[in-house]
Amino acid sequence: MSGTSTTPEVKNQGFHFRDIRKMFGGAQSSLRQFGIFGSLIVIVVLFEILTLIRNGPNGATLTPGNLINVINQYSFILILAIGMVMVIIMGHIDLSVGSVAAFVGIIVAKSMAEWNLPWPLAIVLGLVVGALVGAWQGFWVAYVGVPAFIVTLAGMLFFRGANQWIGNSQSIPVPKEFVYIGAGYLPEIALPLPFNVPTMILALAGVAWLVFWEIRTRRIQHKMGSLMAPLWVSVTKVVLLSIVVLAAGWMFATGRPGTSFPVSGIILLALVIIYSFVTRNTVFGRHIYAVGGNRQAAGLSGVKDRWVDFFVMMNMSVLAALAGMIFVARSQASGPGDGNGWELDAIASVFIGGAAVAGGIGTVIGSIIGGLVMAFLNNGLQLLGQGADVVSMIKGLVLLVAVGIDVWNKQQGRPSLIGFMTRRRGRPDGPNLTDYPKPK
Repeated sequence: MSGTSTTPEVKNQGFHFRDIRKMFGGAQSSLRQFGIFGSLIVIVVLFEILTLIRNGPNGATLTPGNLINVINQYSFILILAIGMVMVIIMGHIDLSVGSVAAFVGIIVAKSMAEWNLPWPLAIVLGLVVGALVGAWQGFWVAYVGVPAFIVTLAGMLFFRGANQWIGNSQSIPVPKEFVYIGAGYLPEIALPLPFNVPTMILALAGVAWLVFWEIRTRRIQHKMGSLMAPLWVSVTKVVLLSIVVLAAGWMFATGRPGTSFPVSGIILLALVIIYSFVTRNTVFGRHIYAVGGNRQAAGLSGVKDRWVDFFVMMNMSVLAALAGMIFVARSQASGPGDGNGWELDAIASVFIGGAAVAGGIGTVIGSIIGGLVMAFLNNGLQLLGQGADVVSMIKGLVLLVAVGIDVWNKQQGRPSLIGFMTRRRGRPDGPNLTDYPKPK
């Protein structure tokens, strides 16, 4: 119709229940798309109730000590998940990460214990060894054409044996200075306050980032003419998430004396920020999704798919090396059993976090949430006194059900339960026609 504006309405007057659907996503989000985050909340609340019933007046899940233990115990798995999601987006799989972590761990421990290498140089040595291992495996995948499954299966066997050969199947202790990266905490500040000040500063920084990100997202949506959630929805979302961040920060800051937010958690947060930016906002990140989504089309568009394959595989081994060193530091020794089963937990985290088996889909944040689902599931079952056999069976069922329901929904033409994690806030990975005004 002549003279009629095609700009979509961006403000809704009053309260509409349907607007709640937009709380944690774009304007076309659905409540069915909150599978991952909702599962995490349900698992945490469920185990808090169950441990409350089992232990009496207080639950055991949402306590400062338990939250600190979860971060300390699973940070290395979450670090592996960051690299694994990039590998899986490319359509590959890496079965060697646990063995590579153990291999690097024994070299780093031995370099400090027997070669008298200072611990900072030992960390550099470990990262270099990880890069060399990744370059070796990346060469076979990218330039020889051997499937990553076979290359990393061979690597899993080789580096597991190399770990035991170098260490003579014995444990090698590491110095106390090195232990800090795996078992240390944010330092105390001499102030008369009943909490750890650096931890609360970190929590406040997280709240500031939430506010900044929501304002930035709304500005981008307004500039692009995209549909926007009402202002009250954005305010409510930021307030609720800020409460969660501050509550978590308070619990980390008020644990037993001498503890606070773990150093391994700081390393994890830094990696999440860096890799989220790389995968979402850089040319290389777009190349990863392009090659994973359609290798032939990406090649015709000028993407050097072999180089992307090579770098992604090498990056995975570097992160495996870092995860191995953090685990060794926390354990205060490197042993022949390090890294067993880590690759399975990392892969499960990525798929629960929304990655597609065929490649091309997945996010760092989604994989971290998927990893936290596995971490709290494992932790909660242990708090209830369940054995390793029950824990393993339930984790397997959770992985199968999570991916199975998502695949079933996609086959039925319904929104994916975990598809929202593959979207980019304000800048989707692919065109979403519903974000643009309909022609009149």
